[in-house]
Amino acid sequence: QVQLAESGGGLVQAGGSLRISCAALSGIFSRHSVAWFRQAPGKGRELVAAASWTGRDTKYGDFVEGRFALSRDNANSTMYLQMNNLKPEDTGVYYCAASIRIGIIVDAIHYQYWGQGTQVTVSS
Repeated sequence: QVQLAESGGGLVQAGGSLRISCAALSGIFSRHSVAWFRQAPGKGRELVAAASWTGRDTKYGDFVEGRFALSRDNANSTMYLQMNNLKPEDTGVYYCAASIRIGIIVDAIHYQYWGQGTQVTVSS
């Protein structure tokens, strides 16, 4: 069982940067593949970024276009999403997730553990 908790969301102007964090409060975080998803009002949950358990392999949603970077610190059971050049369409609730599956996991259905989400709002 892995308990996840996000932090660091907030309000930022378009073009600005924000780093959100996800801490594993329990469980063996380093043995899980991880990801960030987001959900905008009235829309479904979409993949922002995913990483293998080592963090060496990553995959990003097409909309990221090099603006975001996922990193993980297994020693401290934490992962981060650095977001640069934010756009109003990046607004949404950002969730971190962990999966017992190996590799890059892109489908939300394959993630067993989820955080409660953190709100990111980008003003124009």
